[in-house]
Amino acid sequence: MTSMTFKRDEARLREEICLTGASLYQRGYTVGSAGNISARLADGWLITPTDACLGRLDPAGIAKVDLDGQPVSGGKASKTLALHRAIYARNATAQGIVHTHSTHLVALTLAGVWSEADVVPPLTPYYVMKVGHVPLIRYRRPGDPDVAQQIAALADTVRAVLLERLGPVVWERSVAHASYALEELEETARLWLMSDPRPTPLDTAALDELRTVFGARW
Repeated sequence: MTSMTFKRDEARLREEICLTGASLYQRGYTVGSAGNISARLADGWLITPTDACLGRLDPAGIAKVDLDGQPVSGGKASKTLALHRAIYARNATAQGIVHTHSTHLVALTLAGVWSEADVVPPLTPYYVMKVGHVPLIRYRRPGDPDVAQQIAALADTVRAVLLERLGPVVWERSVAHASYALEELEETARLWLMSDPRPTPLDTAALDELRTVFGARW
C-alpha cells in the first residue's frame, strides 16, 4: 500500500468515527463526554481524545497512536487506550471498537443482569445474530488495567462485554458495525427491563435454526 492509500484510509476512518459518535450522541446512547471510539490502522490506531464529547468530534482532533501506543497526532488519547489495544491484539478481525455508557445497559447492571455469562437472554433473532453472548465484567474503576486483561481474554470468543456501572464495549469489523451491534444490545436491554412479566427466551430449536441458517454465534 502506498502512503497516499494510508492517508485516504485514515481520513475515511476519522470521518467514520465522527459520524458514528454524532449519531450515538444525538439519539441518547451516550451523554456529556462519556464513551470512546477507536479504529485499527495499518500503522497504529485512531481513538477519540480523553474527555471528548462524541457528539462534537473533529476529524483532525481524533488521537492517532503508533503500534507502540505512542502519540502521533491529534488530541490526547482516551484513558481506555490500553483496553482497546488489548482487544485488537487478541482479535485480528476487530477493526473498530465502541464504548458508551448507554442508559438501559447501565441500568441493567444496577437492576441485575440475566446471568454473568449472558447479561440478557436471547429474546430476538437479531440480537442472537448481530450480538451473541455478552458477559458481565464486574466493577473496577475506569481505566483499571485488570479490566483490559479480563476483556482481552474474551475478545476472540465474543464481540461485546458489559462493564458493571459503566456500559458496553463492542468490537466488530468496522466502527459502524460495532455501533450497530451496540444499538441492538441496548435495545434488547430496554425490552428486557420494560417487560413485565419477563418474556420467554427463544427456545433451543429456534436457536439451532439461527445457527444453521445464519451462522449465529450462540
